[in-house]
Amino acid sequence: MNPEQATFLLNEIYLPQIRNEHKTTRRVIEAIPEDNSGWKPDPTSKSALELAWHIASSECFFLNAMALGKFERTGDGSKPASIKTPADLLKWYDENHAKALSQVAQLNGDSLAAPLDFFGFFTFPAVTYAGFQSSHSIHHRGQLSSYLRPMGGKVPSIYGPSADEGLPARASA
Repeated sequence: MNPEQATFLLNEIYLPQIRNEHKTTRRVIEAIPEDNSGWKPDPTSKSALELAWHIASSECFFLNAMALGKFERTGDGSKPASIKTPADLLKWYDENHAKALSQVAQLNGDSLAAPLDFFGFFTFPAVTYAGFQSSHSIHHRGQLSSYLRPMGGKVPSIYGPSADEGLPARASA
């Protein structure tokens, strides 16, 4: 991949997608009932809040790695003690995601096309991880959205109306 191709992918494909998916992920996290955010479908599953943390933190992890030009493991990945509710998580997510995305948006073509090693598992041009991050997040967001009804929440619109939100009102002609 050359720098021009990488810049095109980032600006025309990945940044718009990431911004759109961020809004959708926020709606799913907002839908977690605060009084039941510890709910999990099985003892081996993550709780709703833990899964939401995994989604938010991994998005920032991938974006920060692209901005740094390398993947770094910092800490143990566990949720900070200050995040006790979905609202706390959304505050963290908004602040950290915006910073990381801003840094990625400023990368030049050479940085975006540079090979980036993912802990020895595979190496791709840095820009490729924007798509990987999006797919990873969408996958886990699907899991989280399937938690919502059993835990007493409502599923928001994701890629179209949900049974809980229905169709948006149409403007009269």
